[in-house]
Amino acid sequence: MPDQTPHPTGAPQPPPHHPFADLPLPPSAPPARRLRVVVADDNPVVRAGLTALLSGRPDIEVVAEAADGRQAYEAAHQHRPDVVLLDVRMPGVDGISALPYLVQIAPVVMLTYSRESEIVQEALRRGAGGYLVHGEFTADQLVDAVRDIREGRAHFTPTAAGALLAQLRQDRAPAPPLPEGLGQSSSATAYGISTSAQTYGQPQQAARTGTFNPGALSPSPTSPENLSQVQPHVGQSSSGWTSGRPAAPDRARFQLSAREAEIMDLIASGMNNQQIAATCFISEKTVKNHINRIFAKLHSTSRSEAAAKWIGTAPDAHRGRG
Repeated sequence: MPDQTPHPTGAPQPPPHHPFADLPLPPSAPPARRLRVVVADDNPVVRAGLTALLSGRPDIEVVAEAADGRQAYEAAHQHRPDVVLLDVRMPGVDGISALPYLVQIAPVVMLTYSRESEIVQEALRRGAGGYLVHGEFTADQLVDAVRDIREGRAHFTPTAAGALLAQLRQDRAPAPPLPEGLGQSSSATAYGISTSAQTYGQPQQAARTGTFNPGALSPSPTSPENLSQVQPHVGQSSSGWTSGRPAAPDRARFQLSAREAEIMDLIASGMNNQQIAATCFISEKTVKNHINRIFAKLHSTSRSEAAAKWIGTAPDAHRGRG
């Protein structure tokens, strides 16, 4: 029965009794486990930059760094990370050789300057869950890729995606049957599309023996010994058209250093100074200094003019003058 005793006028009323006040508080939720990453790259500057970038995110922790494939395997075996970032060309055991062993421990993302289609396809055959080429992604995109790879979502930058698409088009393996009514020639000819017309981008016969087949366990055509044989020959000079593609410009005549050539590639891809600095892990002032030297060597006064000469679209791109 409620208390009927009158309270003096104006006296404060006692707070009502909380029905759950005597129950124990629920246990606090444990802190979310951070995503653990191993970074493998033979360049200590790249390793330090990647570590600083990823460790700056509250949900990511770089648990180890490695300078070659053997160290990467030892670090992964010891720390059991969620993701391994792996370079291709490293002394000792390279990334492609270590890849089949690493993917048995954790998902692996190739993070490299190597953009040759043979290497991209071989990395995928050996189990890589993504392939990112330096200069083709931002810092935020790299972080998103690391997070997504752990969840099984693959990431590819444009060069890697193009290599995958080219291999799929060249794959001679029998295709599974399509649903009824799809892909029939009568559907095309009824609308005036001739099957005898020359097709732009028709796949050419592959020069290599391997084909992209994620389930294949056959020996791989790419080995540590022949990785060096598929490096791009930047300094080769030619003119006209070869194998249906415009010949590469003679970049050796520009006499750019390795770093200047890297930055020139990023300029040609459309990056601004801030993006280049983030990608190369250098300051914007250093980027500007490099660009000034690049412009002097290319006899250019603007980014567009330098890019045109670099990619071979300028009128004098194949001549002996820079």
